Formats: sequence, structure tokens, C-alpha cells
Amino acid sequence: MKKLILIRHAKSCWEAITDDLSRPLSKRGVNDAHLVSHALIGHLPSKVIVWTSPAKRARKTATIFCQNMEINMDCIIENRDVYTFERSQLVEAIKNCKNEHDTLILFGHNAAITKFVNKFGSETFDNVPTSGVVIINFDTDDWAAIEKGSTELTIFPRDLK
Repeated sequence: MKKLILIRHAKSCWEAITDDLSRPLSKRGVNDAHLVSHALIGHLPSKVIVWTSPAKRARKTATIFCQNMEINMDCIIENRDVYTFERSQLVEAIKNCKNEHDTLILFGHNAAITKFVNKFGSETFDNVPTSGVVIINFDTDDWAAIEKGSTELTIFPRDLK
């Protein structure tokens, strides 16, 4: 069984005059990341691999989550392949995960995350919100073979406020 924990980066600050990769989190984004990461703690297996987009907002979200969930910061892997807004590119990146890892936590971007969740999960959403978490289980031992999975859990900031 493979478990995928998809986390959309926290709300970014659009007032910052910068390029897309360097956009920081907003204050609300930081607060929501703390809120959701604390709710996720009881749902993590003991061994995970963590990938993040190289975008500043995704890396900072990954840092907040991992600190709160007591995941070693050295475990965060910046993966350029998950800096995408396209589902097909995200699927390709996930299918390239090494099979020695049964649980992948991925910090990425919309629209790729929502489109991935709607195609591969058992529930559909108009939009996975910023700081939103969707956990999908796949009945396979091969990441390259993932197909339709079962949505185990969703945690969205609005549900915790």
C-alpha cells in the first residue's frame, strides 16, 4: 500500500513585489499552516519522505508542517518536478517516487493538486484550499502503478476554525 499526503502550500502574500518562486507566505498562511499541521499529527505513519516545490511559499509551508509534526528538517527534499501547476507533470513526479518509500508527503501547487485529487482520489473538490491536506491510499506497492485510490482524510483550514 502507498499513502500520498498532498498539501497545498499555505496562502501566499501577493503584495510582495517578487517573482513567482520567491513569493512569501502571508500572515494568514503561516497561521493556517500551524493550525492544519497540528490537526495532521495523529494521522502520520512513523516513516515518511517529504518533497517540496522549490517555491519559497511551498518550502516555508513544509518547514512549518515538519517542525510541528516533529519530522527531521533534513528529511525535506526540494524536488523541482513538483513545482508545477499541471496534473500530468505532478502525476509523473509522483510515479517516479522510489518504492522503498510507502508514504510520500508532497507540498505543491494548484491547480495540479486539485486536479490530481479529483482524478486519483475517491472524493472530488472544486478546489483544495491553501494549507489543505488530502490523504489518498493506493492499493499497490509500486508508485509507478498508482491508479484510482481511496481518499482517507481531508483537513482544510476552514473546517478547523
